[in-house]
Amino acid sequence: MTEAFPVIDIGPFTRADASAGERAEIARRIGDACETIGFFAVTGHGIPRPVIGDLIASAYDFFDLPLAEKLAVKRPRPEQNRGYIPAGDETLARLRGDETPADLKELFAIGPFDLPDDPYFTGPAAYPSFAANLWPAWPSSLRPALEAYWRAVERLARNLCQIFATALDLPSGFFEDKTDRHISQLRLMHYPPPASAPLPGQLRAGAHSDLGMMTLIYGDNDIGGLEVMNHDGHWVAAPPSGDAITVNLGDLMMRWTNDRWRSTLHRVANPAGDDAWRSRRLSLGMFFIPNYDAEITPLPSTGAARYASTTVAAYRTERFARTAGGDAY
Repeated sequence: MTEAFPVIDIGPFTRADASAGERAEIARRIGDACETIGFFAVTGHGIPRPVIGDLIASAYDFFDLPLAEKLAVKRPRPEQNRGYIPAGDETLARLRGDETPADLKELFAIGPFDLPDDPYFTGPAAYPSFAANLWPAWPSSLRPALEAYWRAVERLARNLCQIFATALDLPSGFFEDKTDRHISQLRLMHYPPPASAPLPGQLRAGAHSDLGMMTLIYGDNDIGGLEVMNHDGHWVAAPPSGDAITVNLGDLMMRWTNDRWRSTLHRVANPAGDDAWRSRRLSLGMFFIPNYDAEITPLPSTGAARYASTTVAAYRTERFARTAGGDAY
């Protein structure tokens, strides 16, 4: 990574014997990245390599199935990010009001699981945040691999919430009661090698910013991968991240920090012609979103509020109405 995409070892932050100075330095570096570009990568994240490897292997087994078998667990409704989302069903550029050809990818998505039988999770206000997950009959390894990865990346997200709070001079537990019933989604994003030339304006994933608090991504191949718009309005390819997890802020976090922190436009580029044959790639993306009833009010320490207070649910409803079909989340 370059200075524009810093790699930060966050392992010391969670060590019991870490000094206040060590924790403060990690928080400072992450705060700087959040202010300048809104992207960074983390090592020392605590996600075991076998957990990542098991999910990648199971995901490829699923995406290699005949289309008819994948469609048996197709997403039931556009507002539900559950199950299989075939190629042609998603256009991320719509999230910023643009119209382009559909993204060149297919997906499988889950949301929270093992939920209590409680009105918060089962009542009308809970839909679609806690819609039921869909599980394919094969590979049988996919469900346990998804659940193991979810639990591991959820721990990372909670650690990052503490680091964010420290960077913003807030109590370390500031985000706990706002994310203890989070409505996140884990999406497996499969980018097959191109079978033909893309249509004008068509990308593997169109230019957009993410909706939630933060997104945590692991990609197994950087060919035809992530690009981020820099301060000058130019697209810059993210360097290979190895075993690091790439983190970017979402629009809710930018709103929460009153634009002090950035939610940056990004996209997934098409591979160059010479690389097309080896460009198959998989991204594991946790889109971490606070509780649906969490209040998002600009932090008083960031100055005069540029945004009215809202809730996560109200913001999502308004965003989707405005983007007319950009149902990426």
